[in-house]
Formats: sequence, C-alpha cells, structure tokens
Amino acid sequence: MDFTAKQIAEFLQGEVDGDGNAVVNTFAKIEEGVPGALSFLSNPKYTQYIYSTQSSVVLVNKDFVPEHTLNTTLVRVHNAYESIAKLLSLYDSMKPDRKGISPLASISDKATIGQDVYIAPFVTIDDGAVIGNGTKLYPHVTIGNNVQIGSGCILYPNVTIYYGCQIGNGCILHAGCVIGADGFGFAPSADGYEKIPQIGSVLIEDNVEIGANSCVDRSTMGHTIVHKGVKIDNLVQIAHNVEVGSNTVISAQSGIAGSTKVGSRCMFGGQSGVAGHLKIGDKVNLCAQTGVLGNIKSGTTLMGTPAIGHFHYIKSYAIYNRLPDISNELDALRKEVAALKSQLANRQ
Repeated sequence: MDFTAKQIAEFLQGEVDGDGNAVVNTFAKIEEGVPGALSFLSNPKYTQYIYSTQSSVVLVNKDFVPEHTLNTTLVRVHNAYESIAKLLSLYDSMKPDRKGISPLASISDKATIGQDVYIAPFVTIDDGAVIGNGTKLYPHVTIGNNVQIGSGCILYPNVTIYYGCQIGNGCILHAGCVIGADGFGFAPSADGYEKIPQIGSVLIEDNVEIGANSCVDRSTMGHTIVHKGVKIDNLVQIAHNVEVGSNTVISAQSGIAGSTKVGSRCMFGGQSGVAGHLKIGDKVNLCAQTGVLGNIKSGTTLMGTPAIGHFHYIKSYAIYNRLPDISNELDALRKEVAALKSQLANRQ
C-alpha cells in the first residue's frame, strides 16, 4: 500500500519537513534507500547517509538540524526509533492472517483447541494439551501432554514444548527453541553420575519472546519461571529453577545457571554468563561477555570476567593495555635501584 508523508506524520503525531505528498510503499535502511522507501535516522553514526539517501521519506528526531542540503522529505517525531517500530508493527499487522488446521497435523482427541488457530502440517499435539484462541503453530512444532498455551501466541517451526509446561498469552517462540527439557541435574556416584529426576515444569508468562534455538529447562521441583515481557535472544540457556524478572532482556549466547533469581528490567549483553544460586537485582546491566560469580545489587552495571564495576573495568583495561610499557619501566627502575645500592655499598 502507498502512504504519503502527511499520512505518516498524522499517524505518528509528527511534523512534515518537505513534500507532504511524497509517497512510500516499502522500508529501507537509510544507507540503502531507494525511491518510494521510508527510512529512519536515530543513531548519529548514520547521519552522513541522510544527505545521499534515495529514500523518499526519512523519520528523524524533532531536534535534528541538517548541515547540508537534503534530497528527501523529513518527518520529525519525538523518537525516530520508537516511531519506526510502530510503523513496522502496523505493516506486519497488515499481512494476511493464517488460520485453519492442516489434515497432516497429529492432534490428540484429548487436546483442547481454541478458535481461529493455525496448525500447520506435521504439528504434533499430545493428550491434555490446551491451545488458546488465535495461536499459530508452524510445521513440526511438538506440544507435549498437558501443555497449556495461551491466546495469540506464535510458535515457529520445530519448537518443542515438553509435558506440563505453561505458556502465557501473546508469546513468540522462534524456530528450534525448546521449553521444558530436563535440567542439568546429576549426583556423583561410585559409577559416575546418577541422574536426578527433574519433576518440575516451566512457567512462561504473557508477552515473552524467545529466540531461535534457545532453551528454558524444567525445574527439579516447582517451576522455572520467565516473567511477563521478557525478551530472550537466540542461543540462550536458562537453567532449571531460574527465575527471570519481568521485562528483562537477554542477548545471544548468554547463560544463566540453575536456581539463580534475576530481577526485573535487567539487560544482559551477548555471551554473558551468570553462575548458579545467585540473586541479581533489578535494572542490572551486564556488558557483553561479563561473567558473574556473586550476587549483584540493583542498578549495577558490570563488565569483565570475573565481573567488576563498569568504570573500574575501563580504568583497569587502560592499564592492561600499557602493561608491556609498565613492565619495561619496572625493569629499568629495578636496574637503577640495583646500581644505586651498589654505589652506596662501595662508599661504605
């Protein structure tokens, strides 16, 4: 569909700077803009591209001041990044809605299926499972017995939900993620390791999104809990009995060991790791590759392994880069001290 700059500005409560009749029908990155495309500028690193982009319309923050002539129409908004997200959501909602149950799906007679669902070929739904209204299950999704899935969820191909797990409303599980596999529990014995049965479950609350090939393990007893609004990237491991607070975000290749409690609105960078049986406060930020070995107070930002304060890490790393020079200076000082000691000894 075609939209004018004026229509976009009205939808976003923004202001047109340029041709209000400029028409767009697609999206493009600002550096790859083409006529008829809508782009956005929020990161100053990309400012250079606004002077050469071919996009017909560009969303910018209201305080943007161009330094050169522009060949595009601007739509000035309070927050360009949030505004493009709104437009992308609108665009996504206009896609044809998929409904219906494929005859190639295997659905137990003892399962409960809601209205307006989409169940693709080769989906398997076991006894006692409940699928909420409007939920979409793509090919090769496997739903174990007594699993409960809320309304408006999307499970992409090859998602596996083990028995007894609960998924809230509005959740998105990307391809290959596994919910409810056994926690990593083994007791040392004379013959090696004896498996500890994992008889608990996984509880995922509303509006959680879990990336491709990520895993949330079932608890030994009770529940592994992912609270509402949590966003988990690809290739993330959430171990047994972990509790992740609401609206926390966890980037790719991160891992949280068993029985750790994570607060709300935390941000974990890529490849960060948290040891087991810890308590992480609210609004804790872990930079990429941070390794946490102890409890963390709320509002803390950490870097490094073992994790230390953000500013302390930066200062320490600056010294680390100078270690070869410092070592040479130390060797020279040692030689000078040794020479001075020798001179003093000779005078005595």
